[in-house]
Amino acid sequence: MSHEIPFLKSPDQAVFRDHKETKVAHWIRQWDGQEPLLAGIIGIPLSKSSISHSGASTTPAAVRAAFKSFTTYSMEYGVDLQDIAVRDLGDIQMHVTDIAECHRRIEESLRALYIDQPGLIPIIFGGDHSTSCPSIKAFVGRHPGKKVGILHFDAHHDVRNFEDGGVTNGTPFRGILESGVVEGHHIVQIGIRGFMNSKPYHDYVKGKGVHVYTSRDIRRMGMDAVLDQALHLAGNGTDVLYVSFDVDVIDQAYAPGCPAIGTGGMNPWDALDALYRLGSLPQVQGLDFVCIDPTIDVRNVTSRLAVQFMLSFLAGVAARPK
Repeated sequence: MSHEIPFLKSPDQAVFRDHKETKVAHWIRQWDGQEPLLAGIIGIPLSKSSISHSGASTTPAAVRAAFKSFTTYSMEYGVDLQDIAVRDLGDIQMHVTDIAECHRRIEESLRALYIDQPGLIPIIFGGDHSTSCPSIKAFVGRHPGKKVGILHFDAHHDVRNFEDGGVTNGTPFRGILESGVVEGHHIVQIGIRGFMNSKPYHDYVKGKGVHVYTSRDIRRMGMDAVLDQALHLAGNGTDVLYVSFDVDVIDQAYAPGCPAIGTGGMNPWDALDALYRLGSLPQVQGLDFVCIDPTIDVRNVTSRLAVQFMLSFLAGVAARPK
């Protein structure tokens, strides 16, 4: 009956629309389960495994709400994304209390998705960083007989021991290294900050052959030089690359909605440029963003920042050789 009442529309139809402008919210539609995709958005609403109070489980919804703030066109990159097949695949349903079951569901769901969509580039929004371990295990399983390299952007090594707290957002790379799914010398950590890690954990990653670039290295060397070396190291002897991006790698001035904020972090420009470049590389086949807490954010700026990171990555994907 509402169509008979002037100006009464559904909430989505009632908002202002400019017919010459496509918003990301209108471009990234819900996947119909059939359309072949270039990339897909996947939410993992898990934060029970965080060692600090975190509302990271609300991030997928906050990110989707931020889609309406951005258009599909970038004059900087000379690209309009609206014609490439990127859709919203929804969220992986988490168990209410069982973290191990949540991780099992993540891996099972992603493995099934990769069978159904063998060419898909997953863009995963956590959730806390614990979600990256099962995500990467599924990603490695997708590439039998191939070696996987990881570029890990973070303020933290994320190799805490299991004895003190079990599987948490501080253990994903301990889990990856101890399970042997990715070799240490194929992992590069970028943006690690002082006074946010302990010496035993730094010694652990170095002992496993992990390559570490600190936030100070980025400031002194420049992002381009760090990424040149990181790609050489992670790409040496590997076939495909996965990018795990903990948003707390960004300085707290730009990302206040992270549970573990701190000064001296990366500048957003460095991340935007790095993600565009990584998107342009065919060997980069998976990406996750983790550790945003919209419940402590300011005007959703951190979730919006993650959307800009995602769009820059997709602009790079659009520039890949056809």
